[in-house]
Amino acid sequence: MNGRKKKAGVPFAQAGEPVDAGGHLLKDERPGAVAIPGAADIPASRKTRTLAGDAWLRLRKNKLAIAGLVWLVFIAVMTISADLWVPEFFADPTSTEFEGLEPPSAAHPFGTDRIGRDVFSRVVYGARPSLSVGVLAVSISLVLGLIFGALSGYYGGLLDSFIMRTADVFFAFPYMLFTIALLAVLGPGLQNVFIAIGILGWPSIARVFRSSILSVKETEYVDAARAMGASDLRIMSRHILPNAIAPIIVYGTMSIGGAIITEAALSYLGMGVQAPTPSWGSMLSEAKALMTAAPWLTIWPGFAILTTVLSFVLMGDGMRDALDVKMKD
Repeated sequence: MNGRKKKAGVPFAQAGEPVDAGGHLLKDERPGAVAIPGAADIPASRKTRTLAGDAWLRLRKNKLAIAGLVWLVFIAVMTISADLWVPEFFADPTSTEFEGLEPPSAAHPFGTDRIGRDVFSRVVYGARPSLSVGVLAVSISLVLGLIFGALSGYYGGLLDSFIMRTADVFFAFPYMLFTIALLAVLGPGLQNVFIAIGILGWPSIARVFRSSILSVKETEYVDAARAMGASDLRIMSRHILPNAIAPIIVYGTMSIGGAIITEAALSYLGMGVQAPTPSWGSMLSEAKALMTAAPWLTIWPGFAILTTVLSFVLMGDGMRDALDVKMKD
């Protein structure tokens, strides 16, 4: 049949003929050529899909990851728009105009605390410091980790040894105690919290990125770019970084959840967000003496921390599978 092999009735293309991802002939546009039956039925998405498109399609199939993404978007929208509707329909999170402890009701869906502040308002506004610390702290860690990891993995030698031994010094101290010690120097407060968490989070990211670079920098396309005279910066930015960044995206997404837990723990200990600014951790700290008398004071901020951190973990897990090229459809 014109020299073509067949498989299940569908001819394969010869050299120079247009093919799909499976090697099947799409359409022979040469003069006198005959169109292949069924070629027009191949979805256009299969012909033009990129690596990012493949990753998004795989992510959409992960129901847990999508559920986490939807919850995070919901929390973000509520938090950003809180000034528009919370004071009007509920109460200002710092207002004490109500009478002490009140159980959940129509006026106060999450009840009030012992000095009359609306718990629902405080939970909504408490998401702001938690999410901002998570995103900003991880951003600082990513910048430092990518720089040091790139220098360590690409150049190696004494520079690699120095950076990795410095990272080992950071790993030698318990993370929470190191954070508390740094805050004792910087002082409590939201800004110092994300600075402390960001500074102490870079060694893990640097190690992960270094490992990715070591597996990529000796590939043939990197050698070809180097042979063509490309600078180290261009090789790093155009050839190594795009192919080594996937593990960092996954690790960074999961790290946001860890940063939120750290912020909550520091606020619980009184070294994080300071009153009267609401924070999930400080709300738990204030409610610890009333866990049996007023359980709603601990249930709602605890639920917010649990679901938000779990959503970031599910998102990270889903992105890990989505970015794995071995799982390509």
